[in-house]
Amino acid sequence: MDTAVVIGLAVWNLALSVIMGLTSVVYKQAQEKLKDQGDEVTRLNILLNKTREEIARDNVTQAEIDKIMVHIDQRFNKLEEKIDRLLGAK
Repeated sequence: MDTAVVIGLAVWNLALSVIMGLTSVVYKQAQEKLKDQGDEVTRLNILLNKTREEIARDNVTQAEIDKIMVHIDQRFNKLEEKIDRLLGAK
């Protein structure tokens, strides 16, 4: 073969090797970044679920409020009856 062809093929092989090397480095970095982002999404999902659990634990439902209000009303009614009896006895 002609030396010019051999040199041309060597340069071509070198260029392809450099391009493939850079491509693999960029690809690996992109994979690591995606993995880190996936880990962050997982962490945020865990925190969001914990927050939801805490909100559900700390908040009172309307049914519970209604039940407590009925109980308080009954207690006040009993107190009013006792006060009325005390005042009526005098």
